[in-house]
Amino acid sequence: MSSSNASTPGPETRTADSAKVRSLGAAAWASVAVALGMMLFVARVDDFNGPIQKIFYVHVPSAWLAYLSFAIVFVCSIAYLRTESRRWDLLAHSAAEVGVVFTSLVLITGPIWARPIWGTWWQWDARLTSTLVLWLVYVGYLLLRGLSTDPSRSGRLAAVVGIVGFINVPIVHYSVNWWRTLHPVGPTVADPLNNSGFEAPELATFFVALGAFTLLFAWLLSIRVRLGRLADEVEARALAVEGVRDPGPSPRRPPRPAGSET
Repeated sequence: MSSSNASTPGPETRTADSAKVRSLGAAAWASVAVALGMMLFVARVDDFNGPIQKIFYVHVPSAWLAYLSFAIVFVCSIAYLRTESRRWDLLAHSAAEVGVVFTSLVLITGPIWARPIWGTWWQWDARLTSTLVLWLVYVGYLLLRGLSTDPSRSGRLAAVVGIVGFINVPIVHYSVNWWRTLHPVGPTVADPLNNSGFEAPELATFFVALGAFTLLFAWLLSIRVRLGRLADEVEARALAVEGVRDPGPSPRRPPRPAGSET
């Protein structure tokens, strides 16, 4: 078996992978539906913040998954620079795209929550500003990959950006401890009881929402990786067809000796 055939999944493998992705998607969306139901009907209304506080159950899991996405980019970028294996490059690229989606969700839900509490949509405090910088870094990462015409070179440059850009993740996380900010110190995924006043219904809702959004993240990532593999396969086949159609200039025949007969 040739190396190209060995690296290309067959129809049975693709069908099995597709079934797994569909099952994961069904589980993810069912979990999200359960989480939304618990947000509306199980978690109590906060005495101070009112109903708007329930956006917490979307905001914090989204932040956690943004961190996870960019951690995957960081690890896979290091692996790609060491091995130059396409699978690490594809996983890093896919995780960056999903991470930008969840960071965008953080930047959308945060101001919606802040407006009735702070009286403004946006404040240039440490947590909000560092989160915006994080989003811009990885949007730039994606633009770098999209604008380059040399996939190998763009992969290496993007890997460097993915490694350096991850430095901002702990800055975002600890900004409320290092500087004075309007953003509350807690609760977090690691410590959901920190300054939260949560009791059993709120804790149950939080962990169900966290699990649901994590399943959604895994589904989105698996779809993106699968699409990347299909795109690679289509490109490889297109190049193969182009090579068959245009094999290159044919060798010139040697000149026939003078006086020779056909």
